[in-house]
Amino acid sequence: MDTRMDTIGVALVGTGFGLKVHLPALRSHPRIEVVTVVNRDIARAESIAQTHGIPHFCTTIEAAIDRPNVQAVSISTPPFLHYDMAIAALKAHKHIFLEKPTTLNESQAQTLYNLAKQQNLAATMNFEFRYIPAWQRLWELLQEEYVGKIRYVKIDWLVGGRADANRPWNWYAQRDQGGGALGAIGSHVFDYVDWLFGEVQSVSARLSTAIPVRPDPLDNNVLKPVTSDDTCNIVLEIKSQIPVQISLSSIALAGRGHFVEIYGDRGTLVLGSDHLTDYVHGFTLRGSQKGQPLETLEIPDRLAFPKTWEDGRIAPIVRVIDRWVESMDAREMRSPSLREGVVSQRIMDACYQSNEMNQVAIKL
Repeated sequence: MDTRMDTIGVALVGTGFGLKVHLPALRSHPRIEVVTVVNRDIARAESIAQTHGIPHFCTTIEAAIDRPNVQAVSISTPPFLHYDMAIAALKAHKHIFLEKPTTLNESQAQTLYNLAKQQNLAATMNFEFRYIPAWQRLWELLQEEYVGKIRYVKIDWLVGGRADANRPWNWYAQRDQGGGALGAIGSHVFDYVDWLFGEVQSVSARLSTAIPVRPDPLDNNVLKPVTSDDTCNIVLEIKSQIPVQISLSSIALAGRGHFVEIYGDRGTLVLGSDHLTDYVHGFTLRGSQKGQPLETLEIPDRLAFPKTWEDGRIAPIVRVIDRWVESMDAREMRSPSLREGVVSQRIMDACYQSNEMNQVAIKL
């Protein structure tokens, strides 16, 4: 039976990252039409709809999913809202496109995955690193055993986006709302570690907070405690016995950027970008075999983006959206899906547990 929808009506839920990145990515697909936008402030919702040519607006996800022309929902709200919004959409038999981190814990993520699977719904996670050309070439070279047997992996993601102590206190500063570097960037790392190297079997983590208070602009700039992490030092062990060392920080002024170093018994691969304001643009891939000096490796034209945007995040997300539409047509979850979202969340939870137990290694 052909289950393909000619036009897919999408509700846009989340009007920060959603407007900047999700909306242009969604509109790049010829079969997607963004038919409604959700914002809890009715005046703001109306203004967004008028500015961006969206035909309808509302203040709740429930109002959006009640509309007969909405078949799918894009959710890019803060993490503490993900579960309730996603469960409402799935119960209404709507496909979902969900930002990371998946939810607040593995149990919530697993519940979403089970429901989507039972109903044959496409539930896609925005793990866009899988679709950046340099990362795709890295994956190919690993499949070709360019480095041989992997001995060690080192990952650094050191940026200064939260280095200013005057940045306001909000949900990002609160662990119980899904804030912190672990959720913001660690969730991506845990997904691509699983994709590139295989299943994680143990986790040891030390999470810390260098900026303990921030001003709350909604409360006369009163300094309020930061309960989320801004720096994470993590050691993973893959089931194939590969040790993976990870350093993450959102408060590193003039930080190194984002680098993945892979050392094997035949060679080395280093993927990295020192671009501190756009985490997709600027990746280069270098390689070496038999101990020779590292050389820049060419990224084949077949992997190149057909179109790029000034905001580098849009191009790979366009590819994730394409995958989402494929999944909707097939009425099944195809990676990166909530299955991968559960895996990422499981490793996040283990990091929190290990940190609370003084870096005891947690078996998964």
